[in-house]
Amino acid sequence: MNANADQNLRPDYDDVLQKIADYVLTYKIDSPKAWDTARNCLMDTLGCGLLALRFPECTKHLGPLVEGTTVPHGARVPGTSYRLDPVKAAWDIGCIIRWLDYNDTWLAAEWGHPSDNLGGILAVADHLSQQRAATGKAPLTMRDVLEAMIMAHEIQGVIALENSFNRVGLDHVVLVKVASTAVTAKLMGADREQLLSALSHAWADGQSLRTYRHAPNAGSRKSWAAGDATSRGVRLADIAMRGEMGIPGVLTAPQWGFYDVLFSKTNKDQALKPEEKRQFSLPQDFGSYVMEHVLFKISFPAEFHAQTAAEAAVILHPQVRDRLDEIDRVVLTTHESAIRIISKQGQLANAADRDHCLQYMAAVPLIFGSLVAEHYEDEFHEAHPIIDEIRDKMEVVEDERYTREYLEPDKRSIANAIQVFFKDGSSTEKVAVEYPIGHGRRRADGIPLLEQKFRSNLATRFAGQRCDLIFGLCRDQNALEATPVHEFVDLFVI
Repeated sequence: MNANADQNLRPDYDDVLQKIADYVLTYKIDSPKAWDTARNCLMDTLGCGLLALRFPECTKHLGPLVEGTTVPHGARVPGTSYRLDPVKAAWDIGCIIRWLDYNDTWLAAEWGHPSDNLGGILAVADHLSQQRAATGKAPLTMRDVLEAMIMAHEIQGVIALENSFNRVGLDHVVLVKVASTAVTAKLMGADREQLLSALSHAWADGQSLRTYRHAPNAGSRKSWAAGDATSRGVRLADIAMRGEMGIPGVLTAPQWGFYDVLFSKTNKDQALKPEEKRQFSLPQDFGSYVMEHVLFKISFPAEFHAQTAAEAAVILHPQVRDRLDEIDRVVLTTHESAIRIISKQGQLANAADRDHCLQYMAAVPLIFGSLVAEHYEDEFHEAHPIIDEIRDKMEVVEDERYTREYLEPDKRSIANAIQVFFKDGSSTEKVAVEYPIGHGRRRADGIPLLEQKFRSNLATRFAGQRCDLIFGLCRDQNALEATPVHEFVDLFVI
């Protein structure tokens, strides 16, 4: 036997892939809380996309790759007149959803925005629903969309619980791609082998680097990266549905698999030692946990680690607005993840840089009493040099309890506190906010505000009567679930 030859024994599919496939194909969602939260998530996510259409830097990305392209039963992009192939529609929907950093969030060892998957889900469901209705078959309903959302949330969120992709320099949108691949393949009618094949190709793809989210390279790619990921999921699902073979050991293959290449410590050109190898940890089975506990961004279009900082700043605004020139320093107490991800000093180059700067997101509401998407734009920043003056006076410190409780499953706090000290020796009280309004612990207070946010976002695109029709349907769980997908999307076409 040749000692230099590999043993070509084709493995079974990696266990993680099989768990995802079996969950998507067999799990029955029986949690009323999950279905209700998914409905609210649908409203919030679509509203975020509609609001983003006010920004030319976002809308320049939308539309067909070739002008004038006609797509039979093409998927629609809400808030526009575009009718596109499902892959490009998924890109566009995902782009508008994420552009303003205003949709839901999941925080764990890895973080991300599970509703980004709606880009692929809605594009595929709209296309298939139109196609079926045109041929006399039963169309997909919005219950199918909500089910896919719950499952996509669960896949992305459970993998994120104990597996940090950012620690190895990868962007969290890898989980959007994997989740979108799984649920869109199911919508397309995939069997187990096709679904496993699709998932294996999602992990085999080149994965996005996080560099566009961090100083000094933070930029607008972070606003369309999830659209790119969810559309890639649709493309890979389609490839698998055409009969493309899978890659069974895509995660575990020695030297060539995802774990060794992208998820473990590198050791130059040498083989990895056992202690350098890492594999995914899945601490719980897939169910509906993530959708039930997802975090909504209700008050501020801001990176989630700063939500409570902005809320604390709004509370302090009346005490400091007339004393801005008297401020000596501002102490911002936070948790380790916020320091690692969004604490920045120095010049901020663009809107995407500003909405990922903890100090900026605290300074603006401290000065003006609010934080809206327009506050990140160049024109606003240049017109108010006081923002950078206050930023320069900020001291960011870690509270170890905040860091610890951020990761505790029964708490998942996202705490920040602010205290302002003046030159005469006086100070404000220390205002601490440990759970943002969009947290599960404040759900009863948050949902009416979420609905108000949705109504406001609808009004940026549609006349009053259409807003009323959409809002009424989205508030009625049974009516929404029974609505054919293409008829629902009809309501969002300009």
